[in-house]
Amino acid sequence: MTGPETTGRVVGYAVEDGFAVLTLDSPHNRNAISSRLVTELQEGLDRAAADPRVRGVVLTHTGNTFCAGADLKEAVAADPAAAADIRTQWMVRLLRSILELPKPVIAKVDGNVRAGGMGLLAACDIAVAGLSSSFALTEARLGLAPFVISLTLLPRMAPRAADRYFLTGEKFDADTAERIGLITLATNDPDARVSELLDELREGSPQGLAESKRLTTAGILAEFDRSAAELAVRSGSFFGSDEVIEGMTAFLQRRPPNWAEPAPATSAPGSGPAEGSAE
Repeated sequence: MTGPETTGRVVGYAVEDGFAVLTLDSPHNRNAISSRLVTELQEGLDRAAADPRVRGVVLTHTGNTFCAGADLKEAVAADPAAAADIRTQWMVRLLRSILELPKPVIAKVDGNVRAGGMGLLAACDIAVAGLSSSFALTEARLGLAPFVISLTLLPRMAPRAADRYFLTGEKFDADTAERIGLITLATNDPDARVSELLDELREGSPQGLAESKRLTTAGILAEFDRSAAELAVRSGSFFGSDEVIEGMTAFLQRRPPNWAEPAPATSAPGSGPAEGSAE
């Protein structure tokens, strides 16, 4: 076992019993996808791929959030359109790296997952989440859409569930995430369940695991290569738009964006028209 390398880093790296453990460790921004986090996570994946001692990768986190999506403070600090192009290319490379890594990647989640973090989760081969975890695709509330991360989300999620959660941005729980295919299993003890899965994976040979993963990811990678460039362009074209600027500003100011309609007040029983009646 090699000890964790965490000093001054936002992604810890350790090798434990034949598996590389990559730990998102940036609690000050809820493990948001920043330039530094992407760089270190990519380095960790490359390192695990090149190490013959490593049979697979566990992607996990510190704090109560696995990943909150893009670091919006970093995004608004630079030219929005130019920064968006760079971030989108990072995300394309990162998601593809997880999919094509010739070793299984297991996500161990016990907290919140939002926006771009959902794409990371869906890119993993196996995903285990604690019952207190919550999930949401909030891009539409910022004037955006889950452009690039749809490449990993849509092959995993049931179509009707994707329709609902892409559009509403509402939160859902771990049991729902398992039912719609986003995660492999929901459990009250993610540490124990991941440990059991790693024991099972140790029974497979490196060659057997690599070739089996190639079979399960081939269709996802084929669509990825067909659509990633177009989706990256579409994603970048929205940053800097009036709606996205308003959406990000509203989020950072903790207020509703100017397009958000307040929920209608609920009438007291007997005080309004009956359901289905006309006025």
